[in-house]
Amino acid sequence: MTEIGGSNDDYSVGIPGTNGEVVRIAWAAATDTGHKRASNEDSYLARAPIFAVADGMGGHLAGDRASAAVVERLAEIVTDDFLAPRAIERALEAATADIGVISGNSLLGVGTTVTGAILTLQDHVPFFAVFNVGDSRVYTYDAGELVQVTVDHSVVQEMVDAGTLTRDEADQHPDSNVITRAVGFNSAPLADFWMLALHPGLRLLVCSDGLTKELSDERIRLHLAAGLDAATTAGALIDSALAAGGRDNVTTIVIDVVDAPEPGEIEDTAPRRRSTS
Repeated sequence: MTEIGGSNDDYSVGIPGTNGEVVRIAWAAATDTGHKRASNEDSYLARAPIFAVADGMGGHLAGDRASAAVVERLAEIVTDDFLAPRAIERALEAATADIGVISGNSLLGVGTTVTGAILTLQDHVPFFAVFNVGDSRVYTYDAGELVQVTVDHSVVQEMVDAGTLTRDEADQHPDSNVITRAVGFNSAPLADFWMLALHPGLRLLVCSDGLTKELSDERIRLHLAAGLDAATTAGALIDSALAAGGRDNVTTIVIDVVDAPEPGEIEDTAPRRRSTS
């Protein structure tokens, strides 16, 4: 696996074009190979303004190299305090080319999921631009409510959307690990984006499916609601996933908004229909 960045309990950045307004955030990342896997094919980037988790696929360490290619390309675009979502798309396009070289003559193909959030600006107002390819997830926790922001790119999610499976049934379905989008596999990357306005008290969780396949949304919510700092919370989520079986690699990034200017009437695009509280 590749780990870029780590933890920061007090990061402050000024907002361009304002009268001294700032964003203050804190974050922490944690990862574990789990009890069943021989190696950790997850990689992460936790360095403002980008927070991302990639879960590689391909076997024989190719998945590890694929996830590393994504976070390394994302790290290359950390050139400013705030970034445009288009920069993410360009980085994923570059990573796709890298993964094509890694895959060589692999008959199974090589690829990775990726999900995360970047600090971005719209009319001098700070947002998180949440992005996703695959079934790794981003959640928000705010005022006691847990919301899954990303939509899984998976066979079972399509069945849930079609009404042929419930959410609980999907989690236990034998095809729950079959994804419909990835970075790699000789296909152009196609990321979805959501915009979330920043405000004090907002907490984000970025994670691989090694967490969500072991812990229910309610268990995740309780950890995020405990009021512990980002580092303690990220580690506690890992420990809980391991205690529940730890069948896969598991990676978490917890991000807390400590301070941000009042967003006014601006609406974010969080999908409220997927509330898990």
